[in-house]
Amino acid sequence: MNALELTGLTKHYKDFTLGPVNLTLPEGCVLGLIGENGAGKSTTIRLILDMLRPDGGSIMILGHDSRALAREDVGVVLDEVGISECLSPRQVGNIMGNIYKNWDGAVYEGYLRSFDLPEKKRFKEFSRGMKMKLGIAVALSHRPKLLILDEATSGLDPVARDEVVGLLGEFTRDEEHSILISSHIVSDLEKLCDYIAFLHNGKLLLYEEKDRLKEEYGVLRCGAETLRSLDPAAVIGKKESPYGVEAIVKRTAVPQGFELGPTDLEELFVLMAKGVR
Repeated sequence: MNALELTGLTKHYKDFTLGPVNLTLPEGCVLGLIGENGAGKSTTIRLILDMLRPDGGSIMILGHDSRALAREDVGVVLDEVGISECLSPRQVGNIMGNIYKNWDGAVYEGYLRSFDLPEKKRFKEFSRGMKMKLGIAVALSHRPKLLILDEATSGLDPVARDEVVGLLGEFTRDEEHSILISSHIVSDLEKLCDYIAFLHNGKLLLYEEKDRLKEEYGVLRCGAETLRSLDPAAVIGKKESPYGVEAIVKRTAVPQGFELGPTDLEELFVLMAKGVR
C-alpha cells in the first residue's frame, strides 16, 4: 500500500497555480519536498490535510480518500505549531490524551525529556526551536502511521536538527511508517529521504528516488562553446560566470569523453530552477 498518492492535484489562485502534481509515497519511505518560498510546498501540504479544497485531482492517504481518513493515523507539524500560547507541555499532554485514543503519555513524557522541554513553562515563552520540538513530540505520541512535516527542522540549531533527523529515521524503521517532509535545509533531506520532489513556481520539476538522482545527473564544468555543442535536451540547468559554465546534465545524454562531477541535491535543485527561468 502507498502511504500517499497525489494524482493530477491542482489549485488555482489569481496569480499562482499549483500543479498538476503527481506524487507517490510508498509505505515505509520518506519523501522530501524541496522548493523556494512560494513554490507551493505549504499549499500542497494543506491540500493533503484538507485545509484547502483542490480545484482538480485526487488525494489518497493510507489507501483512503483524504476526507475520509482517520486523523488518528496522521501526525502533523506545520511551520506554525498550532498550540495555544497559554498552555504548558504538561497541559498539552493532558488535552491530547483526551483527543487521541492512541495517545501514549509515557512516550510523550519521554520526548519532553529527550528534547529538554520544561513541562510547566508556557508555550508563548518557548523559542521557535522549542515550539517545533513540542510539535514533533505531540505528532509522534499518538502513534501515527504517516507524519507530515512542514519546515519541521526550521529554527533548530545544528545539534537539535541532527537529533530530530535521527528521531525521524527511527520512526521509519517500522515498515508501516512513512514521512512527507518539506524543508529549506536540503542537507537534512539528503540524510533522511528515500524520494525527492522539486517544486518551482507551482510546477513539479522532478520526482525521483534520491539514490537515482546522482546516477542520472552530473555536473559538467566547461566553456560556453562546449556546452552549446551538446544536445539541448541533455542540459537541465546551468550557471554562467566569466570563468565558464557549470551545468547539470543527464549522464546518458552526454557523449563519452566528457568528465562529469557528482552533484548534490541543493546544487541540482538550484541549477534546475535556473534552467526553468
